[in-house]
Amino acid sequence: MVEKTSLGTPGSGSNYVCDFVMLDDSSRILYPRPKSLLPEMMNADMDAVDAENQVELEEKTRLINQVLELQHTLEDLSARVDAVKEENLKLKSENQVLGQYIENLMSASSVFQTTDTKSKRK
Repeated sequence: MVEKTSLGTPGSGSNYVCDFVMLDDSSRILYPRPKSLLPEMMNADMDAVDAENQVELEEKTRLINQVLELQHTLEDLSARVDAVKEENLKLKSENQVLGQYIENLMSASSVFQTTDTKSKRK
């Protein structure tokens, strides 16, 4: 039968525990054995995990802010594209009106009338 007890107080930094090994009902033999460093390692690991989580959280926050900024930029560019398309349509319409006006002027003017060379020779 093996019984365990600590040779130090919790948090005292003691790295040994004692196992009581029962050889028979009347005698006990004590021998020291290194205790598990798991709790201290877990605390150190937890601190490292917390630091990693903090770094990850900061990175996520930075990326989220960057995404939001890019979304706003995209919205601005999209609005600008819509404005340019609208201006383009307006200018096309004005060009059609001016083109029709020029054609009407040319057809009304005798200077721009087409001449038939065959009819003048006869």
